[in-house]
Amino acid sequence: ADGGGGPALSAAPGRAQVFTTVVDTFLEKLVAAGSYQRFVNCYRCFYKLQPQLTRSIYDQFISQLQASIKEEIQEVKNEGNLEGLFSSLDKIVEEAKDREEPAWRPSGIPEEDVRSTMVPYFLKHRSYLRRVLREKEEENRKVAESVLMGRDRIAELQQLIQARQQAWQ
Repeated sequence: ADGGGGPALSAAPGRAQVFTTVVDTFLEKLVAAGSYQRFVNCYRCFYKLQPQLTRSIYDQFISQLQASIKEEIQEVKNEGNLEGLFSSLDKIVEEAKDREEPAWRPSGIPEEDVRSTMVPYFLKHRSYLRRVLREKEEENRKVAESVLMGRDRIAELQQLIQARQQAWQ
């Protein structure tokens, strides 16, 4: 199992690994852009007086800059759960490789793309709303029958009360 996983990883690195490589490349280019020579050009007077101290300050600055950037990126990765999202995305891509049907692609005609996506949703929603409407109409019919029966009962009781009242008088 271990031998089979090794070549697949080297052939197609995961997104988390690619992201880490991109970040490392960015840091290398950032350090290259902020070369020691540029630093010296900015602080020429100080360099003429203390060349060793200037080099030491530059080295500390670059070291702290890299550490700070790496820390920020790691914090973003942790807060956004990027490792989990990258592995989830890798898994989705891996599962999609076995599919025989092609993935949906836009046709280039926005109206058709929206229609092909939204019409099935709206039809399903319409049937759901019709079912809910039928249920509510049935519920209303039962309530209306109950109200009519209640009115009939009230009318009977009123007649009974009048009859007893007349009998009493």
